[in-house]
Amino acid sequence: MTTVVGWLAIAVAAVACTGGGSDAETAPPTPSATTPTQSATSSAEPASEDLLPAKVLDLANWKLTLPSGPADDATEIEQPELATFKNKFFQVDPKGDGVVFTAPAGGSTTSGSDYPRSELREMTDNGRNEASWSNRSGKHVMKVTQAITAVPKVKPHVVAGQIHDAEDDVVMVRLEGKRLFVEADGDEVGTLDTNYVRGTRFTVTITATPKGIDTTYEGHTVSYDKVGGGYYFKAGCYTQSNTGQGDAPDAAGTVVIYDLTVSHS
Repeated sequence: MTTVVGWLAIAVAAVACTGGGSDAETAPPTPSATTPTQSATSSAEPASEDLLPAKVLDLANWKLTLPSGPADDATEIEQPELATFKNKFFQVDPKGDGVVFTAPAGGSTTSGSDYPRSELREMTDNGRNEASWSNRSGKHVMKVTQAITAVPKVKPHVVAGQIHDAEDDVVMVRLEGKRLFVEADGDEVGTLDTNYVRGTRFTVTITATPKGIDTTYEGHTVSYDKVGGGYYFKAGCYTQSNTGQGDAPDAAGTVVIYDLTVSHS
């Protein structure tokens, strides 16, 4: 009997030590009252690491550019591959309700940019063709609910959404430090938030009509008088730094997108 009790005591002590170490090293942030625990969801829902971004966002009419591949020739993922794709630069967040876009300063770039991106580009026909539209007629809207969660240390600049044309960006939602603003054709045209706190979820809507381009952030609108063609929407994380700016190769910008819709009428 003494031997059995002794073994039980040892086993209990071992379990207690293991649990303590796990909490200290891997404990997630304190969940909210509405966040289900793992034990409550493990039998009914897949773990977030098993989810695909295409199950969280409708990616049918998008393609993805990643900060990987040869220099000046960043990897692109198109449909139908995008429907089942995920990697460290493009994955579902731990809560399973958002897609995390990560672009490190040392990442590969496209031939037309010095900066890396993990970013979606608008497509049509279930991803078969690149979108190209004009706001000379109709109404063209992209609505994104997102949070900018990380920026590089030396140059803390990230673009989280934009309208682009065949040559360059037209309108961008850009964060520099804590200042969130609209940049258009290379110039700042209006402030959205003077003290944005990283990780704060927000909704931004970019609307292009014959009257111009409006960017609305939490009820505040910045207007830009621009009409043109060859336009398409982009969303994700376009990090505005690289190692030449002094940032470490793994210093990354990160954006989480929770909802993304585009409409043309």
